[in-house]
Amino acid sequence: MTLFPQLDAFRGGNNQVRLIGHRGSRGVMPENTMPGFAFTLDIGVDALEFDVVMTRDRVPVIAHNSRLDASFTRDQKGSWIAEPGPRIAELTLRELQTLDVGGLDGRSTYGQRFPDQAFLNDVRIPSLEELLDFANLPERKNLSLMLEFKSDIDAKSPVQERVELVAKVVSQVRARKLEARTVLHSFDWDLLSECRRLAPEMPTSYLSIMPSNFQGSDTKDPALVCPDFGAFQMSLPQAVARAGGQMWCPYVADVTQDLVAEAHQLGLLVSVWTVNDPAEIQRMIDVGVDGIVTDYPGRVQRILSAQGMVWRDDTYGQTA
Repeated sequence: MTLFPQLDAFRGGNNQVRLIGHRGSRGVMPENTMPGFAFTLDIGVDALEFDVVMTRDRVPVIAHNSRLDASFTRDQKGSWIAEPGPRIAELTLRELQTLDVGGLDGRSTYGQRFPDQAFLNDVRIPSLEELLDFANLPERKNLSLMLEFKSDIDAKSPVQERVELVAKVVSQVRARKLEARTVLHSFDWDLLSECRRLAPEMPTSYLSIMPSNFQGSDTKDPALVCPDFGAFQMSLPQAVARAGGQMWCPYVADVTQDLVAEAHQLGLLVSVWTVNDPAEIQRMIDVGVDGIVTDYPGRVQRILSAQGMVWRDDTYGQTA
């Protein structure tokens, strides 16, 4: 029994590496959408990573960036919206859900990165409540949530915005009694301090990326709020432990075997983002991470299966 039983679903070891669907399964399904989440679970992945921001009418919704992305957003006429897309904080939930986010514009740079992603119609940005209700279905009782908060640096009162977002999200999670399946996750370490204050029963996961690798990642949102990781006077695992976190979630290029071992010695779990390349998947297995956050869960499943390893507690395909 651990202090945070939620962490058991993210803990590796014993020939096991946990598998977390990044934004659902972005490589093959529209990101951060209900069809993408359902697909991910249906292929035997029990953990979802997703992003939460807030609308003008203060409704938490699932979207990666503070602005709508023209690469995968169509208006009511089926036309791609113009860049830059509007801030989600400037739209109501009703306005937001008139838009279709089921397909990628293959002409866009982003669309060309994911040529195998399914193109669907009439797919809406889900509210957080919609996903939480989905998680409460009897057949989804094994689902674990890695819920990422995105801070809005353009808010008139960023600190108050942070407090309100955390309060609303925690209230919705508690209302559905999903605390025991939820990990709170962010690049904004100050926001995670608010999570620990307001929701001490839920563990916190600290995202990081070293400045030297920022350009190589897909973390391009200009509104990203995070510490200056390069200025730390200690290792990242030490900083996470000192901040009070239970999980370190580093960028894949920043991960070494020594850092993973150090994190484990400090009592931290290590889940790595975003691991898509087969060689990097194998490297993460070899260095002993607990979990792999990926756009392509099937790639990780095949590599683990070929080595006689597993990614969940029950046998794939077995009904819980």
